Amino acid sequence: QVQLVESGGGLVQAGDSLRLSCAASGGTFSSYTLGWFRQAPGKEREFVGRISWSGGSSSYADSVKGRFTISRDYAKNTVYLQMNSLKPADTAVYYCAASTRLLSVWSNLATYNYWGQGTQVTVSS
Repeated sequence: QVQLVESGGGLVQAGDSLRLSCAASGGTFSSYTLGWFRQAPGKEREFVGRISWSGGSSSYADSVKGRFTISRDYAKNTVYLQMNSLKPADTAVYYCAASTRLLSVWSNLATYNYWGQGTQVTVSS
């Protein structure tokens, strides 16, 4: 059973940066595609971005492209979400997720087998 634990959330001001971490345990970290999603109050959970099992490719939602970057550290079994130029619209609970699939629609929640508990990010104006 894979466990994912997010950390690094908090309250920041618009324009600030924040880095979220997601530590994985209980599985083969190097074989998973890892994704980040977010859910704002009253809204559906939405795709933020993902990084391939090899780390060689990544993709992002248009709303965060150019501001957010996903990376992974195989030695630490950890995936990161670097968020720059934060906006109030980025306020949400952020979740990391792991998928064992080799090919899929990465923005689809059903693609992911495992989920973390989420970490709150609040961006004030």
